[in-house]
Formats: sequence, C-alpha cells, structure tokens
Amino acid sequence: MRRLMKVLMSAEIPARERPDDEKGKRSMRHVVSVLTLLTLLVSRASAHSLGVKETTLYVWAGDAARQQPDFLTVVNFDEASPDYGKVVRTVPLPGPGNIGNEPHHCHLSADGNVLACGGLLSVLRGQNDIFFFDVAQADDPKLIKSTRAPHASIIDDFYPLPGGGFLVTGMGSETGDAPGRLLEFGPGLNLVHEWPDTPPTDGFNPHGIAVRPELNLMVTSDFLNPITTIRETSGPVLRGCLRVWDLAKRQIVRSILLPTPNGSMDVQLIPNDLQGRAYTSGMFDGWLYLVDTAAGTVKPVFDYSTVTPGAAVPGGLPQMMRLTDDGRRMIVDQYETGKLLLFDTSDPAAPKFLSALDLGANAGLHDMDFTGDETRLVITDYFLEEDDFGVIHFDGDRKVHVVKVEPDKLTLDPRFQLDFNTAFATGPARPHGIAMK
Repeated sequence: MRRLMKVLMSAEIPARERPDDEKGKRSMRHVVSVLTLLTLLVSRASAHSLGVKETTLYVWAGDAARQQPDFLTVVNFDEASPDYGKVVRTVPLPGPGNIGNEPHHCHLSADGNVLACGGLLSVLRGQNDIFFFDVAQADDPKLIKSTRAPHASIIDDFYPLPGGGFLVTGMGSETGDAPGRLLEFGPGLNLVHEWPDTPPTDGFNPHGIAVRPELNLMVTSDFLNPITTIRETSGPVLRGCLRVWDLAKRQIVRSILLPTPNGSMDVQLIPNDLQGRAYTSGMFDGWLYLVDTAAGTVKPVFDYSTVTPGAAVPGGLPQMMRLTDDGRRMIVDQYETGKLLLFDTSDPAAPKFLSALDLGANAGLHDMDFTGDETRLVITDYFLEEDDFGVIHFDGDRKVHVVKVEPDKLTLDPRFQLDFNTAFATGPARPHGIAMK
C-alpha cells in the first residue's frame, strides 16, 4: 500500500499534455488536488493495517579488498521465519567492470520489480556505474543491464518515477568534478536526458533528492566536489546548497545557500507540509536546518551537539535522515557517535529530540530506510573508505541492523544479526545500499 501511495504521489502530467492557457492551468490544479486527496486516503490504510510486510531485504555491497566482484545480497526479512536475518544468496556482477565500483545507494522502481543500484567510484576505472536488477521474483534477482551517462558520474541517490524509470543524482561530471547532473531513465531503463541543460557553475554536485509531485516540487542537495577527495588536495571541497526544481519542467528555479559550505548531504521534504518546507543537515557544522523552498530561505532549528557534546566534529557528523509518512517523526544518524536520533517534527520549526539509540562509536552508521509500515528501520554501518587512493576514510563495523520504531523510542532487534565481515566465503565486504520488498 505504501508503494501505491508513492506511485500516486509520483504522478505527473506529461509535457505534451501541459497546457499553458488559464483553463488548462485550472485543469492541472484540479488533477493535482485529486492526486493529493488520493494520496491522503491511501496513506490512511498502511501496509501494516493490511497485514502486508516485506519479507526480502536487498543489500548492495562491495568486496572490502576490491578483488572480488561487487554483489547484491538477498536476505530473509520475514520476521516469522526461523531464518530471519540469514543470507539467502548473493548475486555477483558479471564482468567486465564488475569490481571496485564502490556500491552505494539503491532503490526499487514504483512497481517494485526493478532495483536500481549505483556505483559511486566506477568512473575511476572507466566502468558503467548504474545497474538495474529484475527483482520480480523477490528472492532471485537477475541483472538486466548496466549503463552510464555521457556527462555524469559519482552516482548517488534514486527516485522512482511512475510507470517505471528513475531520476538519479550524479554528484560529479564525467570526470568526477563539477558540474554533476540529474539523470532521467525512462520505463525501458534507457537514459532520457541529463538535467539541467545548462548546469549551475557555482558548484553543482547533487547528492540527495526529495520530491513532492503534488506541489510540482523537487529539491536536490549539493554535498561536495567528489574529485577533491581522490586527488592529492588540502582536503575535500564541501558544498552547502539546495537546488529547488520545477519538477514537471526539470528546471532549477532557485538555489538556497546554507550559512557555510558544510556538507549538505541529504535533504528531505516534509510530508503534508503545506509550505513545501524541507530539512537538511550540515554534516560538518552539526546543525539541522529548516528550508523554506518557496521563499528561498534557511534557518538553523536544532544543534546536534546538544545531544552528543564533545564529539570531534560538532554534532557528530549527522548524515542521512528519514521522515515518517505523516511528517511527525524523523530519524537522523550520526556517523561519528554511532547514534540514531529520534525527533518529534510535528512542529517543523521546532523539532523536539525524543531519544537516541547508541550502536557504538565505531559503528559507522549511514544508509537507512523504513519498512512500509514504519515499524522497522534497516541501517547499514559503512559510509565510504577510499583506501590508498583518496582522502575519505569513513569505514564502519560493516554490520546491518534492524531497529524497532516506536513513537518515542528506538530499540535494536536482537534477532537480526548480519555481519558483512564474516557472512561470505569470499571475505569481508562493505554493505551500503538497502531496499525491501
């Protein structure tokens, strides 16, 4: 049901059907209103209330030694099964170009039958960096194809489009520098376009992506210039900027600068917020920011260092964030401290810290996602280790956790035990992207 809700929220009016006259504009607003109503109705009937639960977990991972093929891990995710948390199989990438891609994020298509996965550092070996798997048979994925775009690399996040296909953030240019691009793949999984036609020249390196189709709104977050983490430099060149897009036209309408270039890794539009506001975190300044996408303003609303004082980096390196479908709760992970932070976001301008789950200072928390009923959260303990060729050394304990989510607290699921250091005969691996069905 949650997937159906997302499909409804992803509905768009094709370009050829977008009228320019006032009557047509009224018609478009009517369609948007209907879609919004349908979204609200569907959201009231959650997957949990219908008894539908995900039973398969996918983890996109790479060999820690970069000697074995990158692979997709299939995990039993059925809580009723005695094999809950056990690896069902792995699906190694076929050669050539199957080693050292640095598997990063992944996402299911709107119908749940295609899994799109990205290779963050494929460009360093001249390899394809986007991989599509057929997961119609959930426990037996098959690689459909791999591909890449002419002017983009450093693949990060995915957003599924209705009817098939994805929007994909390419943080870097074809050389891993600026500007990056937003890629669009159609239902046939072929590249449609690289957006925008004329990229910004002020450091366009899109990482996170958030979409609210009922508002014709998309936001991407610039994180850092990737190539500056590879070459010998004085340090990575951070970004601190959100790009607000006209979703239908795929055009940037405004850029919103944060107070400093502090590494705006992720961005999340707040569900049901009539003002179309969003949250982002400054990874290296330790602040949670509320973003007014219409006014083009941003203000700090929470200091993470009040929760974890004394961290080496103020705020403990907040990275990914996830909001519940009603917009009333948010979870943020801190890479440095190993803590998951739970917030009450009923009042977006005044988020309240509720509780923290401590998974250990060396855990290295990063990617995470809710189950459809939002009672479980899966998180992987690994960000990015560039070994001897780069300056980023953010490894983790390489475990995958399941967290039980309640309105005011988070608890670790002790039944789910998955350690990528010991789970495979091929040796230790680094888990990153996750998806469930």
